[in-house]
Amino acid sequence: MFTVEQIKAAHRKVKSGADFPTYIQDIKKLGVTFYETFVTDGHTDYFGVNDYKTSSVAKYEALSIAETSNIEQFKAEIKAHQQGKTDYPTFCKDCAKSGVEKWAVCMDNMTCTYFDKAGIEILVEQIPQ
Repeated sequence: MFTVEQIKAAHRKVKSGADFPTYIQDIKKLGVTFYETFVTDGHTDYFGVNDYKTSSVAKYEALSIAETSNIEQFKAEIKAHQQGKTDYPTFCKDCAKSGVEKWAVCMDNMTCTYFDKAGIEILVEQIPQ
């Protein structure tokens, strides 16, 4: 099974949101089937076959997630990130102020789904292959 260290090695190649599809392909090859990243502190829960799970530690000081999501603001911020205009820490801060609590990536569907604090889907994106 994969380790957090292997995933970190793949993530080190990511400089902006433009690199995200390649990162997804890299960790999919490791055996990751699904993961959830929590905006509050940046930790991620990774899942594989046979109920395998491993988690990363917090990546930064806790961020406060806005109580109300602002979908239009978030769409503009994610677009900028995907175009390589922001780095990962900035993207996480943008998520927090837009009310995004977490995102979940499903390798089978090749989707990334963003959720607010109430657990409601606010955006589902297809990951380019």
